[in-house]
Amino acid sequence: MEQSLQDLWYGFGVAFQGHNLMWSFFGVLVGNLIGVLPGMGALSAISILLPLTYTMHPVPAILMLAGIFYGSQYGGAIGAILLNLPSHPPHAVTCLDGYPMTKKGKGGTALGITMICSFFAASVGIIVMIFASPLLTEIAFKFGPAELFSIMLLGLLAGSTMSRGSPLKGVAMTLFGLLCGVVGTDVNTGAFRFAFGIPELSDGLEMVAVAMGLFGIADFLLNVNRMKAITSGTRMRIRDMRPSWAELKEAFWPMVRGTGVGTLFGAMPGTGPTITTFIAYAVEQKVSKHPERFGTGEIAGVAAPEASAHSKTQVDFIPTMSLGIPGDAVMALLLGALLIQGIQPGPQLISEHPDIFWGLIASFWIGNVILMVLNVPLIGVWVKMLQVPYRYLFPSAMFFIAVGVFTTQNSLFQVWEVLAFGIIGAVLMVLNFSVAPIMLGFVLGPMMEENFRRALLLSRGDMAIFIERPISGSFVAISALLLAFVTWGAWRKKRGKSVAEKVVQETEGDLLVAK
Repeated sequence: MEQSLQDLWYGFGVAFQGHNLMWSFFGVLVGNLIGVLPGMGALSAISILLPLTYTMHPVPAILMLAGIFYGSQYGGAIGAILLNLPSHPPHAVTCLDGYPMTKKGKGGTALGITMICSFFAASVGIIVMIFASPLLTEIAFKFGPAELFSIMLLGLLAGSTMSRGSPLKGVAMTLFGLLCGVVGTDVNTGAFRFAFGIPELSDGLEMVAVAMGLFGIADFLLNVNRMKAITSGTRMRIRDMRPSWAELKEAFWPMVRGTGVGTLFGAMPGTGPTITTFIAYAVEQKVSKHPERFGTGEIAGVAAPEASAHSKTQVDFIPTMSLGIPGDAVMALLLGALLIQGIQPGPQLISEHPDIFWGLIASFWIGNVILMVLNVPLIGVWVKMLQVPYRYLFPSAMFFIAVGVFTTQNSLFQVWEVLAFGIIGAVLMVLNFSVAPIMLGFVLGPMMEENFRRALLLSRGDMAIFIERPISGSFVAISALLLAFVTWGAWRKKRGKSVAEKVVQETEGDLLVAK
């Protein structure tokens, strides 16, 4: 521990150097602004600025790109809460309760809770990086294809039950998401699947397009005739947007649990932040005394997924830096930036390039402090967006969505994808289907399939590998228990309803006899 503290002190010395601090601030500022714009996430911003790092020193280059990454996390939450537009797929879960809070006039409160949760979760993630990196790296090595498939199966089952209304509808939407996730070219065989002969679908459906369509465009289509602002009751003063003690107390344990979920998944290579936010939301709904309130503006529904996303973002650097295994596409870009600089990520990175590793860790804390200071005066600006008339606000949002999605692959076809999923999402919402499980199935489908086939290749087709390995077997057992619990709950609810109907019928019969 003493050596870790000395290394951290050295890292602060690196991060506080003038040019390093300047580039870290620039990355956080750009990331925050980019995150607010619909369709423009960290992936787009880092892709655009990656050529800038060719001529930069490795330390400020990595600090800038990392600042864009976690800066866009908070910026993405702003769009999800205020406009129901998740510019980054993990924030799709935040839309479920963040946007209803905005419609209740509590958009500023939701942003304040998000800011507090992001700083707390990021701080915990940084501490874990400092003191638990070797242990988490060792744990990560124990997760093979069978273990990854099993934990994703658990996440899928937990997430499919988080939809409001009928559990059967939630399962149906999850299966629809899984079907969307396998569209494209099969990685193992090269076969063209479920693409209907459309060449543009060879790489599959675009994740940003699916998220924007299901949440942003669908909401616009359902409210296209609205003439007023989203809410006229939102106060503009900063002190009115501070959460009360009661709200902070309500958000505390969801924030802690979400941070734990994000930290656990951060150590697992190959798992992106989207699955983390869905599982954190599902866990919070399961432990809540009032699960029926989720989706109507519950603070826990904002605190838990946001905390998990930010802790996952920080801890995600452990497998990327120490193992050279990126957790998602953004981490792959950061890995590429290191390789461009001639630096090989891996176990030797800490000893060969301590200025990069420890300077990066120290910059996380500095960057998150900058993020809090930066957004305190800007919160009023974000909330004022709600006063823009609806007829101006959403056409402008659609323009930014089209531009943002087009820039992901410079393809107009992606814009048509957004429109198609917007129409699908609007129809499903009218029919009282929850669209959130679609996103979960879409994200997990390809990863589950890939790890399932890898596990079977290693076991030569023996399915017993999923229960013979201790970690995998434990997750499969938990999945079975969860499925049994949900089935028992549905049966009990149906049985209670039948008994109540029988009592009502008997009471009505007695009244008729009495008359």
